[in-house]
Amino acid sequence: MPHTDTIPPAPRRSSGSVTYRPVVDLDSGAVVAVEVVTSLPPANRDGVAEVTTREQVVVAEWLLTLVKEAAGTESLLPLVLPLPARTLTAGDEFVSLVESRLRQAGRRPRDITFMLTADLADLPRQTVAAGVARLRAVGFRCGFGSALVRPDLILETTPFLVRLDPTIVSGVSSDQRRTTIVEGLARIGRGSGVYAMAAGVSSAEDVVRLRRCGLRVGTGDFFADSDWRPGERVTPVPEPVPTDQDPGDAGPQITEFMLPPVGFDSDSTAEEIIDAFTGDPALNSVILIDHRDRPLGVIDRTRFLLSVTGRYGHALHAKRPSMRLAESPRTVPAWMSAIAALRVAGQDNARVYEDLIAVNSYGQVVGVVHVSDLIQSLSRS
Repeated sequence: MPHTDTIPPAPRRSSGSVTYRPVVDLDSGAVVAVEVVTSLPPANRDGVAEVTTREQVVVAEWLLTLVKEAAGTESLLPLVLPLPARTLTAGDEFVSLVESRLRQAGRRPRDITFMLTADLADLPRQTVAAGVARLRAVGFRCGFGSALVRPDLILETTPFLVRLDPTIVSGVSSDQRRTTIVEGLARIGRGSGVYAMAAGVSSAEDVVRLRRCGLRVGTGDFFADSDWRPGERVTPVPEPVPTDQDPGDAGPQITEFMLPPVGFDSDSTAEEIIDAFTGDPALNSVILIDHRDRPLGVIDRTRFLLSVTGRYGHALHAKRPSMRLAESPRTVPAWMSAIAALRVAGQDNARVYEDLIAVNSYGQVVGVVHVSDLIQSLSRS
């Protein structure tokens, strides 16, 4: 992105061979994750097929270093980290080791998506399925490259993320053949609850066409240069053009009012939710989500605190799953207009002022909307 300063910018601190790429929501333009791109750690050179204990330790320490470096750039966004696919052949000990190391850096497993490397294509199908299942069991997420696996393996293993190869994405705005392939992969993703991410987005025209194909996230040179760091701005995406909208729904979309969601795993205890509300007095609600970021329940601050702070409330609830105190989430599509969202809020008189949860076309949480913000904004317009 061009600099507007008249004084040349100071040189950046080198991060070695690590490059950061923003993963951008193609509708709102928000950075939703950071992909870390770097060379892989040295692999076993002894001709041994299985992953040795020493190699497991090397990979775990290498991942810890990547996470710490990313944290040094002030990012608390979810991370997409490279992972040698051959480590899928390791057992539960490796998964436990990686989980332990990354928690040392303050990262929960659900904050990490492992993008498996090209040697994934060389592994037996059963090995891939079992390895992905082990990572998912502790909360980690996995990503595949579309050039590495067949669609039926995607359906069988249901990874969190499928990255569409830049050779497919490049030229999608002008090549109908590529458009057809992207639409098909996006449809597979929606049908199985898998994020499809476009890699190599290079123009505003690509963004527009990818949105029409049903993709919701992407990365590439269009959004930022190679020296981008987490926390810096990215190139704004073109404004979405509403379709099939009620003429009475003119006005701002809810993307203008969305706030970052505060999400917890569905098995989180009530005590963890208490800590979240105590630490942020402005927090209205907490969302309980599954391993694919889909909302399972929502916890309203007022009702929750009344339950746990009443007589015997803490003793009854603190150590138990918070899902017991959750209510059904009120979801709205992220492209909905503010007026339409207010109509949704008004359908339930008992919960009219509670937060709305904005979701994408996969049903995954992308933000939270305060109904009071909608009312205040529309009353001034």
